[in-house]
Amino acid sequence: MEILYENETSYDVDFDLIKKTAKAALEYEHFSDNTEISVTVVSLDDIHQINLEHRGIDRPTDVLSFPLIDFTRDKLPENEKIYLGDIVLCYDKVLSQAEEYGHSVERELAFLTAHSMLHLMGYDHMVPEEEKVMFSKQEEILSGMGLTR
Repeated sequence: MEILYENETSYDVDFDLIKKTAKAALEYEHFSDNTEISVTVVSLDDIHQINLEHRGIDRPTDVLSFPLIDFTRDKLPENEKIYLGDIVLCYDKVLSQAEEYGHSVERELAFLTAHSMLHLMGYDHMVPEEEKVMFSKQEEILSGMGLTR
C-alpha cells in the first residue's frame, strides 16, 4: 500500500498509525494491498470550507472521504495499482472528539482512518442497515489492532 501524505497543520500527527490502520482495513476486507490513497491533515477552517464546497454543509467535520471507484459499477483492474481515493482528516476534531468520547487520541485517529477506508472501499452509512454493517466493521478493525474504547 502506498500513501501520499500531507500534513497542512502544525500538529505532530502519527502517520505510522494512519498507515497501520489503513493496512488493517484493507486486510480486514481481504482487499489487495496493491493500492494507493492520499491522506491530507487539515485545520478546522480548511475542513469547514471543503465540507461546504463538496457537500454543501456549512460546518466543520472530522473526516471526509473521496472515493474514486464506484464499486457498484467499476470492475477492479487486475495486476494494476488501484487508486482508492482521498482522505481529508481534521486533527482538531481528532483531539476534541477523543476528549468528548473519553478515549485516546490514537483510538480516535484510528477510528476516523478506518471509517474513511471503508468509505473508499464502497461502504456507506446513509441508511440504518448500512450504518450497522459499517460501524461493526470499524469496531472489528480497531479491536484487531487493540484499540478499544
